[in-house]
Amino acid sequence: MRFDLTDEQKSLRDMLTQFFGERFGGAQGVEAVARTTLDAGLWSAVAELGLAGAMVPEADGGLGLDLLTATVIAEVTGHYAVPAPVLPSILAAWLIATAGSGEQKGKWLPKLLGEGAQAAFALAEEGGWAPADWTLEGAPLVGTKLYVERADSADLFIVGGSGGSLAIVEAGHATLTPLDTLDRTRPLFAAAFDAAAADILTTDAAVAGKLFDALCITSAADALGAASAIQARAIDYAKERKQYGQLIGSFQALKHQLADMSVELEPARPLVWYAAHAWDMGQEDAPRMAALAKAHLTDISVQVARNAIEAHGGIGYTWEHPAHLLLKRAMADRSALGSVNMHRERAAVLAGW
Repeated sequence: MRFDLTDEQKSLRDMLTQFFGERFGGAQGVEAVARTTLDAGLWSAVAELGLAGAMVPEADGGLGLDLLTATVIAEVTGHYAVPAPVLPSILAAWLIATAGSGEQKGKWLPKLLGEGAQAAFALAEEGGWAPADWTLEGAPLVGTKLYVERADSADLFIVGGSGGSLAIVEAGHATLTPLDTLDRTRPLFAAAFDAAAADILTTDAAVAGKLFDALCITSAADALGAASAIQARAIDYAKERKQYGQLIGSFQALKHQLADMSVELEPARPLVWYAAHAWDMGQEDAPRMAALAKAHLTDISVQVARNAIEAHGGIGYTWEHPAHLLLKRAMADRSALGSVNMHRERAAVLAGW
């Protein structure tokens, strides 16, 4: 049994690491990452990579890859706190290709895959994130969705409805209100739909559940990427910063702190890989593993990020240093799609405890 990525997945990871590293991994200012409006030049460059079609079958013009590959992409975007809706577009294109009618695929897939259209998921309501919590119904749709990522630049919304239904609503049919959020790389909005024209994508609750699990898994991978990045920065800092004439990396207490970060993070990566593999294979334990990955990885990623900031000393708390962006990225991943406790309870229920 293979417990590693394929050569193709590793090559994709290396390519994206170079692509995003050139833009956000060097001496670029924090403002380049934390800008609240989407950089059109960045999105155009991302669109040219063809990432939106990663999970779309080749017959529909995509790359025909799997969710495990999408987690590789998500970890890299988290590592560099990429301020662009890469994963929402990947999963929206997959959803339309999987559940959409011929007309829907013909209308939206060329736009998502070839024209750089952006998709946003409008799922959360006051009652919660999961499909069982969605209450909007009917076409036209009436109601409000919360925490919609980059709704201001989206060309279409994937809106969750009662019974686990999903509908497509074109941009311009929602009133958007910016929401306060820690993570400036992914601004959030409330989207109010007032008799909005909705094109029903599916009424199959199983599809909604599969989408929700995919979002959980990629969110976990994004948090892992952010935590890994800030840990690497802490290690590099420990190798160059001196106190009392010695490198701080030689201090035993800091050695233990840095080692503890690795102990937490390294076993987490196979967990998210397995969750994605189970999803791809349609295994019975796939929903439970998605819940576990979301709960565990986002929780430890926040803790690792906090510890890494402490390892930086005073400089780690400043706006000019990128550490805070990575911590906030991990915190946003932990809050999105439901709390850690909610997912742990969900995993317990699915396990029959």
